[in-house]
Amino acid sequence: MTYKRILLKLSGEALGSPGTGHGIDPATVRRLSKEIKAVLDLGIEVAVVCGGGNILRGAEFSELGAVRATADYMGMLGTVINGLALSDALEAEGCETRVLTALEVRAVAEPYVRRRALRHLAKGRVTILVGGLGTPLFTTDTAAAQRAVELGCDVLLKGTKVDGVYTADPKKDPTATRIDSLSYMEVLRDQLRVMDGTAITLCMENELPVVVFDMFEPGNLERAAKAQQGLGTSIGA
Repeated sequence: MTYKRILLKLSGEALGSPGTGHGIDPATVRRLSKEIKAVLDLGIEVAVVCGGGNILRGAEFSELGAVRATADYMGMLGTVINGLALSDALEAEGCETRVLTALEVRAVAEPYVRRRALRHLAKGRVTILVGGLGTPLFTTDTAAAQRAVELGCDVLLKGTKVDGVYTADPKKDPTATRIDSLSYMEVLRDQLRVMDGTAITLCMENELPVVVFDMFEPGNLERAAKAQQGLGTSIGA
């Protein structure tokens, strides 16, 4: 089984410098672009939602005294920067892309319109969705779930730095083991920090499966897009 349309959720740190996750690392962005192109070459429609944590996290910035709404808008603008960087790298690999934003930034990206996004996907363009949901207090995980549902994606692939969800932090607890599958309710009940509760609830209500996998292992994105078993942690599948 190979999915027909996927939504890839990338954290901002996934585009950042190795080790720190800060800024934008050109080599890392190029590598991610090659991984996405390999999936696109399979005939799979690809939408991408970028986080902005490598530039600024609204929630953390607000704790330092900034107004939460202002801090969140700053974080959304960070996702626009990341989306443009990813778009440029993908175009260099020969992929046609479109950047759609929930915030009005007409000089660099199209406004997000569902029908327009669907048309870009149908034409084989990597559709990069930035600006979160365009409103404060919602994470980019929630934006990813929302976009995946409204665009009719078969799965939400959450690319991370670890190969799934563990019983404990594997960096601190050597006895930690990976959990191969979880229900939505298990994630909510145990307050597992996979995605925020709003995102998981959206996926649960719309029966959208989630796969948490290691985006930094070469070929893993293609394996996830092909729905290969034993890769990462499946939620609700």
